[in-house]
Amino acid sequence: MRYYETLIQSSGANVIKFRTGRDFVDHIKNKEAKIDLVIMDFLIPLINGIDCARIFRKDRKNVPLLMLTAYSSEQSKSDAYIAGCNEYILKPVYPENVYTLLEKYLKQEVLNPVFYRP
Repeated sequence: MRYYETLIQSSGANVIKFRTGRDFVDHIKNKEAKIDLVIMDFLIPLINGIDCARIFRKDRKNVPLLMLTAYSSEQSKSDAYIAGCNEYILKPVYPENVYTLLEKYLKQEVLNPVFYRP
């Protein structure tokens, strides 16, 4: 995930990293936390990516949420979309794809994406 973090930072974005799903959930409970984009892994310690997505979507319906994963099953993909993810992205993700996604979902200057790091 450090690779993706470096790519995103090189676009000028601010990155906030979390080691566990619980850390992420604790952060998003702060309603004043400005979040422009979330990129998270499917497999996260303590609270998995699908559950984090569901929790996030309860209060933040319009913030883009991208699920990054090595799981290619249709069931995993379906679970991610049902949980509220905008994209289900299979690894590896190449730099040009990262920049395309940032442009697609931010549609403006890159500000404060949240990036989960396992």
